[in-house]
Amino acid sequence: MYITEVSKIMGLSTDTLRYYERVGLIPRIERSPAGLRLYGETDCCWIEFIKNMRSAGVPIDILVEYVRLYQQGESTFEKRKEILAGQMALLDAKISELQLVREKLRLKIAANYERIEAAGEETAPAAMGE
Repeated sequence: MYITEVSKIMGLSTDTLRYYERVGLIPRIERSPAGLRLYGETDCCWIEFIKNMRSAGVPIDILVEYVRLYQQGESTFEKRKEILAGQMALLDAKISELQLVREKLRLKIAANYERIEAAGEETAPAAMGE
């Protein structure tokens, strides 16, 4: 597939795909005789992995290191496992933090709704998102 096709399928801009290749987030992409990038299934798997890790907040430098180690082979398995486990721990902490914030928001919304009801103000359920 060409870069425009991969861009559409993956939901990433062509500039982002070029950047990922340039910084080493994805292995070097094969080129057509005309010099156009030709993405294969393995390339798309790497892109999907990087996209998921980025949406989880994994920094680019960590991902570049992971890809570099992956390309070195099985001897780097433990180091790669450590990198992913460390990122999972950070993600778990962020999820816990977000759950606390969500609960505080829920309580704030409930308290405001009760205050408005107690004041006798009429509220339209549709306007309140009910």
